[in-house]
Amino acid sequence: MSGVGHSEQLDKACAALGLSLESAQSAALLEYMGLIQKWTKVYNLTAVRDPAEMLTHHLFDSLAAIAPLQKQLAVQQAAGVCGDKPRLLDVGSGAGLPGIVIAICFPHITVHCVDTVAKKAAFIQQVAVTLKLPNLRGIHARVESLSEPYDVVSSRAFASLVDFATWSEKALAEQGVWMGMKGKHPADEMAALSPSVEVFHVEQLVVPGLDAERCIVWMRKRAVN
Repeated sequence: MSGVGHSEQLDKACAALGLSLESAQSAALLEYMGLIQKWTKVYNLTAVRDPAEMLTHHLFDSLAAIAPLQKQLAVQQAAGVCGDKPRLLDVGSGAGLPGIVIAICFPHITVHCVDTVAKKAAFIQQVAVTLKLPNLRGIHARVESLSEPYDVVSSRAFASLVDFATWSEKALAEQGVWMGMKGKHPADEMAALSPSVEVFHVEQLVVPGLDAERCIVWMRKRAVN
């Protein structure tokens, strides 16, 4: 995906979201969208095929999480529970959303994208090679099988908050946080969470060009007294 139009739209969206990306990062994001389009023709990575919709529904939607993630990591680092090279696991990553977007925006974050579908994990590996992203890796596995600790475990339109937290619990560092990207405020899902999981913030998002409700549900393991 390239062209002046898409580049201008991306610049405007970043400005609206308060993001200042380097030109190489913007170019990488657009090239990534182009790779999704190319692979989707063969492998059906995503139901969204229209390039304009891909920008808003996939790219801008993922970019809306960048500033909140940066803020949350700063809090964790200030508290001494996260180093200067955080590790993030993106669960049910599919075509790599938001994991690949995070890897492009934050070269210092190690991003692992896990998916049970082999072709999706292979696509993420291909993106890592094509865009020269040494901090990105695609993993073909069930998230329940992963137990090395991550500072942040993210998901976007993956599963209910209950399933997301339950399945990925072993992969979350003791002082880590879950970043659940959702549409409408998921009050019912939050109410169904295990007592061992604490929601500490629900952050409303505004996605440029997308007339739909979006939020991040921030969760952590509840401290045991």
